Parts: sequence; structure tokens; C-alpha cells
Amino acid sequence: MTVPLDRQYVVELHASPERVSQIRRIVAAHLRHWKLELQVRPVCTGIDELLTNVHRHVGDDNTCVLELRWTGRHLTASVEDNGPRLPRLRSAGGGGLARVAALSDSWGTCATAGGKVIWFTRGVETPQSVPRVPRIPLTGTDAAQKQPVRAPDSVPAFV
Repeated sequence: MTVPLDRQYVVELHASPERVSQIRRIVAAHLRHWKLELQVRPVCTGIDELLTNVHRHVGDDNTCVLELRWTGRHLTASVEDNGPRLPRLRSAGGGGLARVAALSDSWGTCATAGGKVIWFTRGVETPQSVPRVPRIPLTGTDAAQKQPVRAPDSVPAFV
């Protein structure tokens, strides 16, 4: 039996330096289990940057939530914390969000009621070794049975 790809890992943690290294190993194990070995280094580096920023700017006594989601096409990592300030991208130094931006296809930040979420995505195709739900193609017979929807001759005007 095959199942649709929508894999997710969520964990709440304190962003202490010790915990960040543990989470990095756990995320790497999840990515390997999902057959995404090539994504381990860039994704773990991005997560490490986000969690280190939480530790540096919010403090390790506060909790944050890490979410990793893979849809079969996109891998998204996000960190939600209760810090009130939205981060800024600084080009100097090459660390922090500049490194996250360099490692990802897209990234962003969003204010929440209790703080903020910072996320990044990478385009990741499903490896051939992962069972996928087959897409049923529209065959010639099926296509012939479906009648096209005809557009109306005129569109009524609303006054």
C-alpha cells in the first residue's frame, strides 16, 4: 500500500546550545528516514541558524517550536518563538538569515499573536525509492467522455 507524501515532525524545545545540537541530529535522522540524505547538511545548517538566533535574541529559557514538513515537492522548516522583534536580514558576516537565504529556495518571517515564525523551503523531489500514490492519467477514452464546459454567450451585467 502506498500513502500520500505529507511527512511532518514537530517538537517544542528550549533553544539552548546543547539542545540545538541534539535537534540537529534528530532532524538529520528524520531526513535520512525520508530518503532525503542530500538535504541533511543544508537543512540542518538552516535549522541550526534559526535555533541559534532564538537562543541569542530571545533566550534559552523560552520555548520555541520547530516544524519540519515534506510534501514530496517542498521541504519546509520553521521555528516559532515568543520573541516580539522580527528579524532583519543583514548581508555582513554571512551568518544568520543571510545563510538561511543562501541555503533555501525561499524564506520568510511572520508575526504571530505570541511572537513570530521564521521559515525556509527547499524544492525537493520525491526519491524513486519512496512509494508514492500513483497519479491516474486521463486516458483517451476518459477524455472523450468528458464534455467541455461551454462558456455563456453573454455575461449578465450587475447594476
